[in-house]
Parts: sequence; C-alpha cells; structure tokens
Amino acid sequence: MKNTSIEIVIIEDEEDILELVEYHLQKSGFETMGFLSTQNVEQFLEEENPSLMIIDRNLPECEGSEFVAELRKYGCNIPVIFLTAKDRDEDIEEGFIRGGDDYITKPFKPKELVLRVQALLRRSGITSNEKIKYRDLILDIPNRTLTIENNLVELTNLEFKLLHTFIKNPNITLDREFLRDEIWGENGANFNDKTINVTINRLKKKIDPTGEKEYFIPVWGVGYKLG
Repeated sequence: MKNTSIEIVIIEDEEDILELVEYHLQKSGFETMGFLSTQNVEQFLEEENPSLMIIDRNLPECEGSEFVAELRKYGCNIPVIFLTAKDRDEDIEEGFIRGGDDYITKPFKPKELVLRVQALLRRSGITSNEKIKYRDLILDIPNRTLTIENNLVELTNLEFKLLHTFIKNPNITLDREFLRDEIWGENGANFNDKTINVTINRLKKKIDPTGEKEYFIPVWGVGYKLG
C-alpha cells in the first residue's frame, strides 16, 4: 500500500547500505531521499518537510548525533532513528540524549527497521490511513483538521474536502467539472467558474497568507493543480 506523501530521509555514507534501506522502505510504500553526508540536508529540510529521518552516526564531516542535536536546538522536531555501528550502552544513551527517538545497531534486519519506522510514525501521528501529508500540510482525515508546522488551521468542511481532493491527486490538473462533481456533488447545480475561484482563494489565504508557497497553480482554461 502506498503511504501517500510520507517521505523518509536517510543519511548513510555507505552506498550499499543506503541503497538497501531505500529499497526496503520504498517496497513498503514510502518515498525516500538519500544523502551520503549531512551536507545539503539542512537546505533540503528548509524546502521539504519529511516525516522521519534515519541517520548513521559515523558520518564524514559531522557526527550523526551531533547533527541531530543541532537540529533540535533550532526547533526541528522530525522523528529520528539512529542506524549505526555504535553499540555501546553509553553510545545508545548519548543518541537518545541528543535527540534520537529510536536506536538500531548494525548489523540490522531490514524488516525490523521497517516495523520500527511504522511504529514511530504511528506514535508521531503520521500514518497513511489516518493522516495525509503534503509538503508542510498534515490533514487528519478522521478529525477533519489541518496542521501546518504544528499550528492548527481552521477550515470549513468544504475547504477541507477541496484540499483533501487536491492532495489525493498531486501533480494532476483538476478541471472545474471534476471539482464540481467531487466537492459540490448534488449541490453543484448553481456552480460556476467563480465558485471554485472564490473557494480556492479563500483556502489559499488560510494556508498560505503571504502567497509564498504557491500551493495551487492555475491552468488557464482548465482548472488548477497542486504545486
């Protein structure tokens, strides 16, 4: 089953291990982004909002747990699993003190790693069945709530349904007729082009007040797609 838009970052300097971890996570339906060092990771985190990170401690340039400690210092609360050969009791303790949420020592069993990833995501409230994540948006489907960077954003039922529809169809242009049937349904008799424009503009102001994130891209003469 596809874990919609649940992205996991792996930082591992041994390419064969990195590929192994990515293979098993992708096989389980997750999206992955791999790095061979901590270089460029901070920039990636500024632009994207992954759900979890798997980090080796023996990394070039910056030791993995020190890197996590720095991230925590600046308010980054993304769940972290250390996957490392450092297996002494004091190493494990140090890993948790510096901000790790779980600790797996090498050699490891890929199946166990995937199970621990799934368990940590559940504890963090991010699962494919109950919550859908897109960029920095987290939709809680059962409770019909939207969270952006840990802040609850109030949406009407119509706005929530509209946003949910776009997130379920990323990178696809949704035409006005589809949106009318999907969102308004039987109440779409009085629907016109202005209806969808007004609703999307109202939604945009709530989730992106400054207009910098460009969640919705208009497709001239057709409709909109998620950016």
